[in-house]
Amino acid sequence: MSHNRLDRSAIAPELRRIERRLMLKGALSLGGLSMLSGCALDDEPSVERALSAMSRFTDRMQALLFSRQRLAREFDASRITHPFPFNAYYDESEVRTVDPTGWRLDVGGLVSDKRPWSLAQFRALPQKRQITRHICVEGWSAIGDWSGVPLSIFLQKVGADLRAKYVNFRCFDDYSTSIDMATALHPQTILALDYGDRALPPAYGAPMKVRIPTKLGYKNPKYLASIEVTNRFPGGYWEDQGYDWFGGS
Repeated sequence: MSHNRLDRSAIAPELRRIERRLMLKGALSLGGLSMLSGCALDDEPSVERALSAMSRFTDRMQALLFSRQRLAREFDASRITHPFPFNAYYDESEVRTVDPTGWRLDVGGLVSDKRPWSLAQFRALPQKRQITRHICVEGWSAIGDWSGVPLSIFLQKVGADLRAKYVNFRCFDDYSTSIDMATALHPQTILALDYGDRALPPAYGAPMKVRIPTKLGYKNPKYLASIEVTNRFPGGYWEDQGYDWFGGS
């Protein structure tokens, strides 16, 4: 997700409060008052509790509607957006890089094999290409060409407990997010290594990003550093600040 910094960081908490109040007012105008009995719009704790309840309800409904058999639309190469836009919570000039030959993905949680993985190991696994639409919560979208290892194959390779609830991702740019196991096992959820016919460039998440076309952009982490399989709710960078956790597109 893209957030340009005019020093936005200094005003971000207040912006979030305003945005959430506006969302709540919209809910009330649509009859949401019956869901929020006793909630005054000038009572910040009540607003926060009401919005949290609404967000949890939204997550539950999206999870019920989600199907591992329902695929996101894929496109012909002629539809690819050129250039595919950079998106992160910082400016492109602040992109962090690592030496791909020395990079290792840490593996933890409910898996039988916790040894770190190299890029060479990932490239030895079956690869899948997809031309899919990235949808940003800010209202824009772009079509990109991604290739990589289906996350389901990797989870099976490391002996993950596929009955676990969550897969948590942490990144070396200090970003984090998490997904439900059903989304992790969806056939279009991949650990992307390439964009087009080349290895991922730094702006797109080198050396690895998670591409999940059934989710909004903020659920597609870049600069991956670790994967953890867990039953403890992990949250995420934006989710901990009030964004919906399920984040379906």
